[in-house]
Amino acid sequence: MLSHGKLRLGVNIDHVATVRNARGSAYPDPVRAAKLAEEAGADGITAHLREDRRHISDNDIERLVDALRVPLNFEMAATDEMQAIALRHKPHAVCIVPEKREERTTEGGLEVAREENRLAHFIAPLREAGSRVSIFIAADQRQIDAAHRIGAQVIELHTGSYCDFHAEGRFEERDAELERMREMSAYAHSLGLEVHAGHGITYDTVQPIAAFPEVMELNIGHFIIGEAIFRGLHPAIAEMRRLMDAARADT
Repeated sequence: MLSHGKLRLGVNIDHVATVRNARGSAYPDPVRAAKLAEEAGADGITAHLREDRRHISDNDIERLVDALRVPLNFEMAATDEMQAIALRHKPHAVCIVPEKREERTTEGGLEVAREENRLAHFIAPLREAGSRVSIFIAADQRQIDAAHRIGAQVIELHTGSYCDFHAEGRFEERDAELERMREMSAYAHSLGLEVHAGHGITYDTVQPIAAFPEVMELNIGHFIIGEAIFRGLHPAIAEMRRLMDAARADT
């Protein structure tokens, strides 16, 4: 039987940078937020350096690499530019995500199966440099199989549809998506892949995902940063941590 180990929490600090960039100022500082998240019990920090630099900047990444004691999960598109940056900094983990210029945020999982050969060659140098390679995908067996074949060590399941269905009151569809994620978490684990999950997770939606024994890490950002406006960053993270731990303990 699978052991229920401690579920890690990665805090995404992208949207601290979004607020900073709205005024073109030096504050609020996402690196300061990352350090506060460390103090609050985050197990890792996630930052997405987008092609258009709409939030996190190159300088943010350099400062995060220097400042953090916990692992940095560097989210990136599969481009030559981002590969070069990742190879220069050698973060603990790189998570390959889809990226479209016009989207507000990452809208879905990466299409791995159609680009298997290109992605296999793309991630090989990252693995050789010592970074753990994660692929951000939908809960779909075809994509999981492809991620496994190209040599990814980790998959991160896109939880956005599940969270959207919950927010919209579409509970039958929510429950069906949750069951699909449950099945695919177990399937990916059976292949030897480490399973993470993230996107759109809130206090109301975290516990069913946290209860999956195969899921080892949740990456949560926008909701925590938004909640921090009202609670403060430390209490916002502490409450997410409490809910995650309670869900794990109850299974």
